[in-house]
Amino acid sequence: MIKVAPSLLAADPLKYGEEVASVRASGADWLHFDVMDGLFVPNISFGMGILRACASTGVFCDAHLMIADPERYIDEFAAAGAKAITVHAEACTHLHRTLAHIREKGCLAGVAFNPSTAPDCLPYVLTEADIVLVMTVNPGFGGQKLIPATVEKIGRVREMIAAAGTKTLIEVDGGVDEKTAPACVRQGANVLVAGSAFFRAKDREAFVRALREAE
Repeated sequence: MIKVAPSLLAADPLKYGEEVASVRASGADWLHFDVMDGLFVPNISFGMGILRACASTGVFCDAHLMIADPERYIDEFAAAGAKAITVHAEACTHLHRTLAHIREKGCLAGVAFNPSTAPDCLPYVLTEADIVLVMTVNPGFGGQKLIPATVEKIGRVREMIAAAGTKTLIEVDGGVDEKTAPACVRQGANVLVAGSAFFRAKDREAFVRALREAE
């Protein structure tokens, strides 16, 4: 089944408690938590404190670390309640070691690739990766349109996972809505991150159902 992960980045910051409750009520699977440091990406979002508050509600927190040297903060995000932690291949010097460390902390380990980054290192780290996150927009800001050329990369990642014989999930983040989701799913996506499209939906439960049924 397709998992749906609304991104807190698109929620109303004055109503985080209500927004998280809405995510849970919608039937969505994960809460995607975009962490930005103003270095790796040109924006600053939120950190461990807000994640800890969200995790206390029982929601599955999917922490996407768009930060420089993410290995420095694995322990803190795991302790705050993250159930999945994804780091960028571009930002992580020792990727295999970092993914292994995330697993040691009891979290799903993910590796992310920017739109212009080829996933060539995947065969060397897939044994330690539970998630491959394909960025379909340039990271740093919400509300962007999906870059069409990135969709083919999802299929390439799917082929690499099949060759390795792992059960790694493929997560897609950026411009995902009812119109763009089907192409991503056909290429092999298992987890769909939706920010603006989810939080602007008049019927969020119906939106989640639509993404789950994308094909």
